Amino acid sequence: MANSAEAIVFGALRGLVADRCYPDVAPANVARPYITYQAVGGQSPNYLNNTVDLQNARMQVNVWADTRSAATAVMQSAIAALSGAPIRATTLGAPVSTYEPDTKLYGSREDFSIWFYP
Repeated sequence: MANSAEAIVFGALRGLVADRCYPDVAPANVARPYITYQAVGGQSPNYLNNTVDLQNARMQVNVWADTRSAATAVMQSAIAALSGAPIRATTLGAPVSTYEPDTKLYGSREDFSIWFYP
């Protein structure tokens, strides 16, 4: 399987939440905390000679938890996991806090720029 930004994010973050790390949306009634992630754009490198070498993705990571402090703690761990070697993703701004009144979940959202070889 080719390397992808999604695979990189899943591999780096799954251990933070006992494998409760999902693309786009989490299953109903999943235990918390959990993480969702999705590609939300990225930089388009210019390719020479029609070869695809280095690619970029802007990945949005969302943490959902029962308390603000739990969401913040997991997000800080996610930032450390993605920013360290060997990934070295760059955060694009600071985490954004949110609250979902329908589910009563606290969230934290952060965008990362990830360069990778497919």
